[in-house]
Amino acid sequence: MKRVIFVGNIGSGKTTLSQVIHGEDIEYAKTQMVTVWGDDIVDTPGEYLEAGYMKGVLNVTAAEAQVIGLVCSAPEPRNKFSPGYGGSFAKDVIGIVTKIDIADPIQIERAEKMLRMAGARKIFKISSYTGEGVPELAEYLAESPEEADKIISGLKLRDTKVISVSKTSRK
Repeated sequence: MKRVIFVGNIGSGKTTLSQVIHGEDIEYAKTQMVTVWGDDIVDTPGEYLEAGYMKGVLNVTAAEAQVIGLVCSAPEPRNKFSPGYGGSFAKDVIGIVTKIDIADPIQIERAEKMLRMAGARKIFKISSYTGEGVPELAEYLAESPEEADKIISGLKLRDTKVISVSKTSRK
């Protein structure tokens, strides 16, 4: 799989998406530091984006990534991606709208517009809980059709077991 770094606000769904792509049960965990899933997903703390002085850390952390995944929770109205933010990476930048299962169409459209303004060239709309849109993202990140099939077959879709979820994680 292409090496991807997920960047987004606190609670945008970066860790949950990482768990789902790797076929793991969803277990809510607040990411406190950069976490590497397998050797292909870099999950970053939301504070790195939200605290302006930490944005440089994201640029350094993204050095080894092939794809920058800007992650935006559809129901969350705040967004810390500045216009053109993705251009600071000089890499393939995609947008990932998460939590579409609990958002209305207007929220999803708003999130998509924010990601496009931030520089995402391709947008994926997903729900890590229902699996909607996750296979399309996995296909995009795969480096071959065989690898895509392997990733998709390992996804725990629709029957994803939620081990624990904080009260604030699913607004």
